Amino acid sequence: MAFDFILMLTADDRTIPDARARLTEALEGGVRHIGFKDVGLPLADLKGLADEIRAAGGRSYLEVVSLDGESELASARAAIDLDVDCLLGGTRAEEVTRLTRHHPIRYYPFPGRITGHPSVLEGPAEDIVASARHLADLEHVHGLDLLAYRFDGNVPGLMARVCAAVEKPVIMAGSIDSEARVHDTAAAGAAGFTVGTAALAGAFPAEDPGFAGQVRAILSMTSRARIASTAPRRIALAAHNTRKSHLKAWVSRHARALKGHTLICTGGTGRMIAEAHPDLSIRRLQRGGRGGDQQLGALVTTGDLDAVIFFADPTQSHGGDADLQALTRLAVLHDIPVAQSPATADMIAALLLGPTTSPT
Repeated sequence: MAFDFILMLTADDRTIPDARARLTEALEGGVRHIGFKDVGLPLADLKGLADEIRAAGGRSYLEVVSLDGESELASARAAIDLDVDCLLGGTRAEEVTRLTRHHPIRYYPFPGRITGHPSVLEGPAEDIVASARHLADLEHVHGLDLLAYRFDGNVPGLMARVCAAVEKPVIMAGSIDSEARVHDTAAAGAAGFTVGTAALAGAFPAEDPGFAGQVRAILSMTSRARIASTAPRRIALAAHNTRKSHLKAWVSRHARALKGHTLICTGGTGRMIAEAHPDLSIRRLQRGGRGGDQQLGALVTTGDLDAVIFFADPTQSHGGDADLQALTRLAVLHDIPVAQSPATADMIAALLLGPTTSPT
C-alpha cells in the first residue's frame, strides 16, 4: 500500500443501513478502497456490498469489532465467505489465522488491548508496541490495524513507534476527522488510514456538496499527505535486455530517493542494480526466463507491490512478451501503477517517493 485512503461505510462502529446507496456515491467520488464492519447489516447485504466493490474494480475490507471470541471467529468465517480482499481488526490472531491461512484474504489484526463499543485502545504505549511486534511476527498476519486515535495519549508518537517496530504495513483507524490527522498518519509511516463516521457527517471541508464531495476532499488530502509519507515502498524493477541500461540510468537518477525502500527485481536486473548501487535494498527473484515475471505477478495479486516498472523494448519481439502482457494485465486488474518507459517511471517516482528525486 502506498498510503491509501480506505473509506468505511460505517458509523459508530456499525455498517450503515443505506450502505448500498452510499457505495454508489463513494464510487462516484473516486475512492477505490472501501470497507464495512461485521455488524449492522445481514450477511446477504454485506455479500452484495463486497460483490459491488469488486465489480467496480475496488479493494474490499471487512473490519471486525466484535469483542467475544465466538463472534470474532464467526466474522472471520464471514470474511472468507464474502471473499473480501482484507480482514481488519480483531484481537485473536492465532485463532483467526488458523481459518484465514488457507485463503487469499489479507489479515490486519488490532495490536494492544481493545475495549468497548465504539472500540477504544487501552494500555501504555510500550505494551501496544510489544503487541504489535508479536502480531507482526506471525506468518499469516500481513499487517496491523492500529486504533491510533482511540488511544488516550501521544497519538503521533504511538503511530511512529508502532510503524518503526514492525516491517509489515500498518493501517491507522479510529476518529481520523481532519487533514492534520491524515498528515500525521502519513508522517508516522502508515500504509493507509480509514475514515467512516467523519465522512458521513461531512466533517471535511469540501468543494463539492454531499458524500461524493467528502470522498473527493479526503482523496485530495491523501495525495497531499502522501508527500510526507515515510512508509517504505516496494517497487518492482525489470527490463528487456536491450533496455537494462536505461533502467540502470533511471535508478541512478533516483538513487537518493530510493534509499530506504525495497526494490524487487528479476534476477539479472537485480544483479545489475546491486552492483551499481550496493547501498540500496534489493530483493532478487528468478531471472525473467526462469519465472521471475511470474513471481512479480504473484506479488501484484497479493498486494505486496506499490508499483511495477518494466522497461520494455517495443522495437523487438521477445520470448517473454506473453509474460509481460500477463504482468501488465494483473497490475491493471489489481490497480497497481505500471510503467514501461522512463517518462512514466518518473511520474511514479514523483508520486511514491516525493517531488525531490535529484540524482546523487
